[in-house]
Amino acid sequence: MPKFQTRRALLLAVAALAGTAMAADWPAAQPIKLVVPSSAGGTPDQTSRKLAYYLQDKLKQSVIVENRPGAAGTIAMQAVATAKPDGYTLGFGNIVTMAINRGLIARMPYDPDKDLVPVAVLSQVPNVLVVRQGLPAASVRELILYAKSQPGRLAMGSGGNGTTSHLSGEILKEKAGISFNHIPYRGAPQAQTDLVGGQIDFMFDNLPSMLGAIQSNKVRALAVTSKRRSALLPNVPTMEEAGIAGFEVVAWGGIVAPAGTPRPVVLRLNREINNWLQAPATKAEFAQVGQVALGGTPEFFKTHIDSEAKKWGEVIRNAGVKLD
Repeated sequence: MPKFQTRRALLLAVAALAGTAMAADWPAAQPIKLVVPSSAGGTPDQTSRKLAYYLQDKLKQSVIVENRPGAAGTIAMQAVATAKPDGYTLGFGNIVTMAINRGLIARMPYDPDKDLVPVAVLSQVPNVLVVRQGLPAASVRELILYAKSQPGRLAMGSGGNGTTSHLSGEILKEKAGISFNHIPYRGAPQAQTDLVGGQIDFMFDNLPSMLGAIQSNKVRALAVTSKRRSALLPNVPTMEEAGIAGFEVVAWGGIVAPAGTPRPVVLRLNREINNWLQAPATKAEFAQVGQVALGGTPEFFKTHIDSEAKKWGEVIRNAGVKLD
């Protein structure tokens, strides 16, 4: 074997041993940081905080949730991608940061495949199309007709450029042949506040985040974006049932770590996360807000990411979506 190959093999072996030794002591007396690419209060934040509370108990170490919204999640994911791969920095990698951004951003500050390693996918949720109280539209058909009667006049809010709340609107625009003003917010909670206040006309948002406003009649739900109706909103049709063929948007999220994080640490986290997801209390809590637990191996999460990246790349190209 040539000398340079021998030296490289030796370095890799040393690195592997160092990683194993470090993993044996993990987590030591040092907090674990979980970076979330959205504002406090939204579905990703809520899910991350529930998981952080569980991990804190199981790992006997503080788990701190750090919200870093903005720039389609790239700010948060870049922070994770460039962090030391020692198991003390994790990220909430979701449909936007791990799949959609590839088709929207020409030069991302991180590479989802090379800079991040999947740990476990957590859950998925549908979006729901809601309108402000007072808007003369009690169905998706009526919303489309109203939008066509006032081209470019309606205002659609979203949780930010490139989010599923944004892209859901773009898909509706393309399929229904309507126009409206897109107003991207720094996070879905801010958009929801303005929707309730009447400053914007409609929006798509994750069902768990919007459920309270729907149930308290602050907004009106027109349709869900999943293939099947939600048990929480049995009288609300799917977008397909409402007349928009082929309309399906299901948001998901999971835990990722910086590339190079020791495999034993990744597997320990994966095991703890799956235990949390399989717990009856977690499933019941998710069901109350229309969230579906997923779980599985890191390899399953990677396959899921690859599949979603391909799907959304095609959606974005077909719809001609551009960041505002």
